[in-house]
Amino acid sequence: MTEADPTPFSRRTETVRTALAAAGHPDTVRFVPGGAATAAEAAAALGCEVGAIANSLVFLADGAPLLVLSSGRHRVDTAGLAERLGYGRITRAKPDDVAAATGQVIGGVSPVGHPAPLVTVIDESLRQYPDLYAAAGTHDTIFRTDFDALVALTGAGIVRTSE
Repeated sequence: MTEADPTPFSRRTETVRTALAAAGHPDTVRFVPGGAATAAEAAAALGCEVGAIANSLVFLADGAPLLVLSSGRHRVDTAGLAERLGYGRITRAKPDDVAAATGQVIGGVSPVGHPAPLVTVIDESLRQYPDLYAAAGTHDTIFRTDFDALVALTGAGIVRTSE
């Protein structure tokens, strides 16, 4: 809950807020009325470019979870990413794998607030946006950040994730 919106946040979002606070990040978490399970929905609700949405996508890299922070404007090139990162194969994680790795569900996966740290990479194209928006643990919450803060929050390696 914030001063501007007295609605209480869910447990998942409170976990994200705690992780942000522990890292010294300002509390920029807010509700998105009607939800925003896709980058296009989030961009429309926020009035920003779809490319400024930092999608948190979970993949399996040789069977281990890999969190990819990608621009909402791009699709992840799994074959190219596997080659750039030195993995044999990267595949999209199933919903149960996503929930186990993040404690969150698809459509609301945040870059932070997971049960354990995840190997994370961030799409270099996100650097061009002064403000980025990422899910805050649910489909109807987001937080505002910037590229450098997102790298610091997640320990992400910077890489091209799309073709």
